[in-house]
Amino acid sequence: MRNASDTTSTRSTDRGDSPVVRVIRGVQILAVIAAAVGVLVFPLTGPGPFILSVGVVILSYACMATGWNFVGGFTGYISLGHAAFTGLGGYAVGLLILRADVPPWVALVLAGLIVAALSVPIGFASLRVRGASFVIMSLALVLIMLLVFQSWSDVTGGSNGLRVPRPFGPEVLRPEQHERFYYLHVALLVIMLVVWWAIDRSRFGAGLKAIREDEDKAQSLGIPTFNYKLSVYVISAFFTALAGGLYALWFGFLDPIFQFSILTGSYMVLMSLLGGIRSLLGPALGAAIVGYAIEFFKAQYGDTQFHLVALGLLLGLVVLFMPEGILPSLGRLVDRLRPSATSIREESAEDLANKNAAAEPRAQDPEETETVLVDDNGRHL
Repeated sequence: MRNASDTTSTRSTDRGDSPVVRVIRGVQILAVIAAAVGVLVFPLTGPGPFILSVGVVILSYACMATGWNFVGGFTGYISLGHAAFTGLGGYAVGLLILRADVPPWVALVLAGLIVAALSVPIGFASLRVRGASFVIMSLALVLIMLLVFQSWSDVTGGSNGLRVPRPFGPEVLRPEQHERFYYLHVALLVIMLVVWWAIDRSRFGAGLKAIREDEDKAQSLGIPTFNYKLSVYVISAFFTALAGGLYALWFGFLDPIFQFSILTGSYMVLMSLLGGIRSLLGPALGAAIVGYAIEFFKAQYGDTQFHLVALGLLLGLVVLFMPEGILPSLGRLVDRLRPSATSIREESAEDLANKNAAAEPRAQDPEETETVLVDDNGRHL
């Protein structure tokens, strides 16, 4: 007497076994490897100091956008005020070095921890509201920080700014500074991506995505929504502060108007939306595009504000034609190219008889356990 385990299928239309799917996945992996190699060897190709500095700026944007994506990507809360955390991170690094004589790299880590601690009461206040109210509170946070750091001139330097000593000393020339900070930003970005990837595949990440889809339903299912939101908000503040602190060490000068600019927070949102707010590499891809566009438009239009008009048009095009971003749009295109999957399952003769009993009732031999293969439409294979 045969049982189901004796019946095997030599035909398979599983998506994972499809040659088209294997080719697509291979292309995706090669694209990621090529991009990673390109990023790593870029300083070795001999770009000039200006081009290399543009690379540092783009990587800094990528770190900021990825830090923002911990909140925006997982919970769907759109914060325009994350520039407050980058600015706080930068000033914390500068003040720890100048006022407390802390070594630069220790100051960078301490700055991230300090900003993370400060984000706890901020999160308690802002995460109790949603939608437009949350956006308004995030904008208010940036404006409050701007006023405080402009007015507190005895400590922060006020409108005159604050000069931050560079960590490598005067003996290291500016091009070498650019190259070292380029790789430091790459290292920080990789750490952020690994943490984001780990959260995305954890139970914590599943709860955050449930909040993003329907917060009320997630809470009714027993998910501690507020605790989850606050936790990821603190993680986001920590990494965003590290990005701001590393930028401060590289640039060497802090200005409240620039550090606490609403435009910086808007750039983070635009970059993440363009690349894909719910994807791992989306913010980094968006940062590469938007960051290059910012520098290009500034070079083209000088000190005018026309580059803001160009970026506004870019944001409008993204919202109209790719509301979910580049990577999710490409993913849907790839799904259309994949052959439709037909699942194959084993069904005993007794199961077939029971399913068709209403139409053709017949006696069934209990010893009859021969199995056949059928597809989703009930067709025998």
